[in-house]
Amino acid sequence: MANLRITCINKTNRTNPHERIRNIGGSGWKYSEADAISYIENRTHSFYVHVGANTVDVIVATHLGRKYLKTKNDGIVPDNLLSLSEC
Repeated sequence: MANLRITCINKTNRTNPHERIRNIGGSGWKYSEADAISYIENRTHSFYVHVGANTVDVIVATHLGRKYLKTKNDGIVPDNLLSLSEC
């Protein structure tokens, strides 16, 4: 299983933070949110971000029946991913 660092995202125009991520990317790769969710659930890839000096895993969560990506330690608000620069 590849463990990939997310360094950028692409956002949608939606205002709901649980529906804002369209793509995630890193050094030489870019995946749609749906593909990334599938990779995590199938244990094909895992993803992480750097938050300050810490490495934080990205997980799949569900809000109102919709799956989305978030970092492990940020509760219900996916700020760590949304604060990344655009790919």
